[in-house]
Amino acid sequence: NGYEGISRKEKTAYQTPRMPKVSVGEAPSGTKQILDERGVGGLISWIKAQDKVLLTDTTLRDAHQSLLATRVRSRDIIDIIEPTARLMPQLFSLEMWGGATFDVAYRFLHEDPWERLAVLRKKSPNILFQMLLRSANAVGYTNYPDNVVRNFVAESAAAGIDVFRIFDSLNWLDSMRVAIEAVRESGKVAEAALCYTGDILNPERSKYDLKYYVNMAKEMETAGAHILGIKDMAGLLKPEAAYQLVSAIKDAVDIPVHLHTHDTSGNGVYTYARAIDAGVDIVDVSISSLAGMTSQPSANSLYYALSGHKRQPDAEILGLNELSHYWEDVRSYYADFDAKLFSPNPEVYEHEMPGGQYSNLKQQAKALGLEPRWEEVKKMYRRVNDLFGDIVKVTPSSKVVGDMALFMVENGLSEDDIYAKGDRLNFPQSVVEFFEGQIGQPYQGFPEKLQAIILKGKKPLDCRPGELMAPVDFDALRVAVGAIPHRDVTEKDVLSYALYPKVFKEWVGFMQEYGDMSMLTMSGSVVKVMVQTGAKVKKGTPLVATEAMKMETSIQAPIHGFVKEIFVKPGDSIESGDLLLELSRPDAG
Repeated sequence: NGYEGISRKEKTAYQTPRMPKVSVGEAPSGTKQILDERGVGGLISWIKAQDKVLLTDTTLRDAHQSLLATRVRSRDIIDIIEPTARLMPQLFSLEMWGGATFDVAYRFLHEDPWERLAVLRKKSPNILFQMLLRSANAVGYTNYPDNVVRNFVAESAAAGIDVFRIFDSLNWLDSMRVAIEAVRESGKVAEAALCYTGDILNPERSKYDLKYYVNMAKEMETAGAHILGIKDMAGLLKPEAAYQLVSAIKDAVDIPVHLHTHDTSGNGVYTYARAIDAGVDIVDVSISSLAGMTSQPSANSLYYALSGHKRQPDAEILGLNELSHYWEDVRSYYADFDAKLFSPNPEVYEHEMPGGQYSNLKQQAKALGLEPRWEEVKKMYRRVNDLFGDIVKVTPSSKVVGDMALFMVENGLSEDDIYAKGDRLNFPQSVVEFFEGQIGQPYQGFPEKLQAIILKGKKPLDCRPGELMAPVDFDALRVAVGAIPHRDVTEKDVLSYALYPKVFKEWVGFMQEYGDMSMLTMSGSVVKVMVQTGAKVKKGTPLVATEAMKMETSIQAPIHGFVKEIFVKPGDSIESGDLLLELSRPDAG
């Protein structure tokens, strides 16, 4: 309820999440203290001195982005952060921000992502916080002026982010330099990530061979990366390829190597085991009940898989299991958003769709009436990639391929049709912008003939888009944000407005009308109705008391007015989206 496309259904009785039993004392010291006390150089030296592989937990960001459409609310994350900090102080980092979480918080959850960061930082003072930064795209889907990227990094660092994983959707290093420099200036950790695509084990796919990745790793180190990330966003890195790739990169650079993959194929733990044999320093995992499939490999499974191995991670397995129980219960709340993938999908090696895109593209196909032709869409995705010259596919470049695949299937077009009829076709806007160079330059360039057909005479960019953008006038933005009646203007609000002006204004409007709903219960019952029909109420007057998960919440009047009608009584079961009562404004009679 409360989301477009999800029909109303019978009330569901949810189990209260099983909370781990932990001490209430101060959290044990961890990597956050190492960074704060020794600086970035000291942290990097510490990483390189570790014999055991280190773990980054993605449960709070990429895991639910991949499995639950990024819909996990702050309250469910905040409830478990203190137990996590006490049970898993050995973690290298918690990946808990960035990617799609920023946009979704405002757009769908009606929450302030900055507030989530602030609360989590306060409750988890001992583990490094990590975010995903899309270079010039920041946490958006388009290019932003350089000063927006710099200011966003500075504000994020001040708010509590320690490790910035920076990538470009086309592996274009020029697009990453501004973000890398901004992170270094902030005194935080710049993890520059190369995106893995293709197959280094297949001699017939020589575009992205081992030499390509090694050269890129060297260039990233020279550009100022503190850590070299390998971002295997689709889970294409096969176990033996992982061994060869990590071995070669470890020989080529003198900075730690951090590997990220998705377990779509089911080979994730084996891939990590081979990477660990090759000397990888850090790997991304998720708590077991939010792991596997298009998410990351299970931390719990990896721990057991490395039994007897000299590099088995330093982790409290019973604590991991307790955390998994919590997330198993909470996951049931988000069943309507669950990707519902029930088995490994080795077909990913054929279609090469990123883990975070699979379920989203399937929903798009459904909306277009193409769900019965989903297998055709998957095959077309691979064909479009080949048509475009075999590009790196991750947000936003993956969206370009997906949009074109849907366009071609919906209109019954083949590759030959694109060349023969292209001058008469209206291509998706994302495809046009891609060939204009608006999201960057792909390795070895664009297919020139296809580019000319799609652009229809437009001249493409031959430089970084940010070079042509005028700096954002933040003084003018502060005035614009100040004109939106909400709260005192903060730099965080100004940055959010710079990134998503329409979404931010809609969020402010929602907050004005309904107030902060981030901690509202998802389902429960009415405890007490505190007003009667016809009663005059002021903004903030308590109207209804509800209870869920043993926590009582008071629903307050969002406006001055009169109680027009009451739809509930004490004892009624309710959940998000239910209409409790109706108010009328004084001038509405």
